Amino acid sequence: MAEDGIMREVTLTLPIAADMEIAATKTATAMAESMGMAADKIDEVRMAVVEACINAFEHSHTEEGKVFLTFAVLGDDEPESLRITVRDSGRGFVPEEIPESNITEKLKAANKRGWGLQIMRGMMDKVEIHSGKDGTQVVMTKAR
Repeated sequence: MAEDGIMREVTLTLPIAADMEIAATKTATAMAESMGMAADKIDEVRMAVVEACINAFEHSHTEEGKVFLTFAVLGDDEPESLRITVRDSGRGFVPEEIPESNITEKLKAANKRGWGLQIMRGMMDKVEIHSGKDGTQVVMTKAR
């Protein structure tokens, strides 16, 4: 597969507001279904999209108040994978400084949050995070 062989692409701009991640999951579902992705994989994509959006909504502190998404079906002759990019223009972070959550400790803790990055990595085939002073971009890919 040519990684840049974009067959179809959809972009969304979401305001940072309650439940807007649901709009993103509807687009992800439509794109995944259009390429014949299996239902269990679509569920994984939706979960990863929810986590990426919520992280951007809660942690970016962007003055724009928006998150930008791109959904791309990749392949040459037939759809091979779905690439989803979630981007904000917030303050950024250092991904390597985020500790991996320990399930035993999390289950005992009062605050059970902090699983977003692990969930994204567990649900998608590939997750890349690029972050700095101009914002954060999360690029997630799932094979058909």
